[in-house]
Amino acid sequence: HWTLLSVSLVNCLLSTACSVGLALAVALTVHSRGTHLVRGCNSSALPVDARSAIATNDCPFNTTRIYDTALALWFPSLLLAAAEAVLSGRCCLVALVFQGIGPCAHGYGKEQV
Repeated sequence: HWTLLSVSLVNCLLSTACSVGLALAVALTVHSRGTHLVRGCNSSALPVDARSAIATNDCPFNTTRIYDTALALWFPSLLLAAAEAVLSGRCCLVALVFQGIGPCAHGYGKEQV
């Protein structure tokens, strides 16, 4: 029970941190309209809006779809990380109930577990 509690608590904290990081990345990318995604290109030919950027010789990758692709990958990852955090939190609550801690714990005895 203690192993379940510790592993679920660590997983809940890591999943929550991952969700917050992804939400911050999405917010910063949308706010800057993708200019931070192509900042490493160091090209004066790149426009301010990364959505209308064209592939140049100064950039090692095609910048035409980097904004849309990043957001298309980050949104499902954000949802899955948030769902993982919720499920890990529920596992943590179950482990607390098994240990006799919490509001629902008095209804369960050691013999029922």
